[in-house]
Amino acid sequence: MISIIDYYTTQFGELWDKSLSDLIEEALKGVLKNSQLDKKQIDAIFFGNMLAGVLENNLHAPSKIAEILGVNIPIFRVEAACASGGIAFHLAKNYLDANPNKTILVIGAEKMTDYSPEETTSALASAASGEEQEAGLTFPGLYAMMANYYLEKYKYNEEHLAYVSFKNHFHGTLNDKAHFRRKISVEQVLKSPYIAYPLKVLDSSPISDGASVVVLTNNQVLVKKNKNQVKVLASEVATDTLSLNKRKNIDEILATKLAADKAFAISRIKRKDIKTAEVHDCFSIAEILAMEDLGFWKKGEGGQMIKKLSTMYGKNGDLIVNTSGGLKASGHPVGATGIKQIGEIYLQLTNQATNRQVKNAKFGLAHNVGGSGGTAVVTILGT
Repeated sequence: MISIIDYYTTQFGELWDKSLSDLIEEALKGVLKNSQLDKKQIDAIFFGNMLAGVLENNLHAPSKIAEILGVNIPIFRVEAACASGGIAFHLAKNYLDANPNKTILVIGAEKMTDYSPEETTSALASAASGEEQEAGLTFPGLYAMMANYYLEKYKYNEEHLAYVSFKNHFHGTLNDKAHFRRKISVEQVLKSPYIAYPLKVLDSSPISDGASVVVLTNNQVLVKKNKNQVKVLASEVATDTLSLNKRKNIDEILATKLAADKAFAISRIKRKDIKTAEVHDCFSIAEILAMEDLGFWKKGEGGQMIKKLSTMYGKNGDLIVNTSGGLKASGHPVGATGIKQIGEIYLQLTNQATNRQVKNAKFGLAHNVGGSGGTAVVTILGT
């Protein structure tokens, strides 16, 4: 059995005084210190990162990581747009499936705020199709198309979207590593400027810096020595078309549905068993679609369900979603997000989530998406 035995994350936010290498070093050395592991006990490292090759002209990060830690072990860089962290974790799990008695660090990191908004937006758009880029579409525009279609089809309005940000900003106040630690009201969301109708500034996740890392092992000696460990029950990936206009339905992300169905089948648990989940809320509409595509809500019910705030901490719902603050409030350093999501579930299942601890959580799910839904990773953890 493969287990997570520790987790560390840097602060997320506008970290002007830290480089990408600084963030990587803090995360790696932080998790080794927390876990009381020596670097000699690490057999490989998987590194999720999207933008260093575009923004920093640096595609040889594995060698830099080897330099930082002073190791000569296998190190792999993984890129899958905003799902880079989740895919890195998936590949690390597969590595352990093939290699017994190994211990791996899986890190995701991104440095985004040192560049102009135009540079960062252009770099992020590299995860869209060439046709979409030529048409001037960025990801706010693509998700706005999904939102317009969804709101019209199911007779919802912008207020329903606003409840996603309202909830996740409340959760962000409970997370001392979050980019934003302030509450916002539904009215504030509705009054914020449009960036791509009907999506507004406060419907959107921020540009963030940060790094997160987990220790993943199938060395049962280490697992038994560590009281704070959770089992990896499933990590499944699916892909779909790069272009939005090639999809059968733009009010769903098929890759999420396929990855979720595979993950639940392999883990042999039911959706009702999941008590805490981190879903990919890059925009408010994305969380609503994710909850439906993951099978937690019926298709078309999302607007109604989010307005009830049943997935908000303190409301005593059966499933609490994005206790970290989600991408919206915790921040979205794109390579790190997928690892932070898994790390948050780890904290919840090991009762280390302090003032946002979900009661009696034995199973949790992390959902990481690349682009407008061309890649999706669903990971299920259990005690």
